Amino acid sequence: MNKHVTRRGLLAAATALAVSMAALGSGEALAADKVKLRLSSVNSETDQRAVALLEKFGPAIAEFAEFEPHWNGALFKQGTELEAIARGNLEMSIASAQELAVFFPEFSIFTAGYVHRDAAHQVAVFNNELMEPFKKKVEDELGVKLLTVMYLGRRQVNLRTDQEVKTPEDLAGVKLRMPGTDAWQFLGKALGASPVPMAFTEVYTALQTGAVDGQDNPLPTVVDAKFYEVTKQIVLTSHLVDLNYLALSKKVWESLTPDQQATLQKAADEAAEFGRQNQLKKEEELVSFLKEKGLRIYEPDLGAFRSRVQKMYQDSDFAKDWPAGLIDKINAL
Repeated sequence: MNKHVTRRGLLAAATALAVSMAALGSGEALAADKVKLRLSSVNSETDQRAVALLEKFGPAIAEFAEFEPHWNGALFKQGTELEAIARGNLEMSIASAQELAVFFPEFSIFTAGYVHRDAAHQVAVFNNELMEPFKKKVEDELGVKLLTVMYLGRRQVNLRTDQEVKTPEDLAGVKLRMPGTDAWQFLGKALGASPVPMAFTEVYTALQTGAVDGQDNPLPTVVDAKFYEVTKQIVLTSHLVDLNYLALSKKVWESLTPDQQATLQKAADEAAEFGRQNQLKKEEELVSFLKEKGLRIYEPDLGAFRSRVQKMYQDSDFAKDWPAGLIDKINAL
């Protein structure tokens, strides 16, 4: 056997080493070039929105982006996320129409009670041309792109008190926790209650101590946050078919290639649909679960609630900010 190392052999070895090092360096460069998408949200990681993003959205964009979610308000406090994106301090959030209405009053139309009929209606509204001026304004003035609409669920009134609620008058004097924006506070008043502004992360303790008498959320959130441990009844008002928007920094969006944008948009839509179907299924199943936990669940006089809520909105300053004829277009979809 020839034990001498030839020049040709050395060159071949050197070439192979160079190729492998280049490949390694290329892999590290690709990893370094990935866009980091930090998302800040107040919901827990077991919430259906979180599950959908973790199972569907993150993996679908993994080739060019690193999805890094932060739950339970751990990164930014509720209500500050959109400003953080606008300042360039955050890439993504799960934003509510109520939060957007702080910046753009016309968004309050999507916060009004009994406007959206169901989950499918939400999608139809978001994808319709009537939403384009809303989306464009958020992009141009806040630097935030609304990717897709996420179904949060039908909001119900959840109380720690024993008094049965049949009409809005029965909620008089009830301290009902609502998020702190004007749109949320108005909805609480429209329902007949005395709204108390409070961050979501403080609600469990407030119900436990009696600082508030109740809160309103979809049934999956009641279960996910374990509010059933410190409350006694669910009043099925279904006063708001609630939604969130998956929000992304416009600057980040524009840094992506067209193919990456298409992939990210598809991932967002598919994650939203996955979460939507899971949430609808959970809503149907959780009535029995909550009854087993000892909560009374009943339907009040929905006609009385709908009539009061719609009249208060129509007579309010909120309605003055709604584009003319928009409510009719929404109803027609």
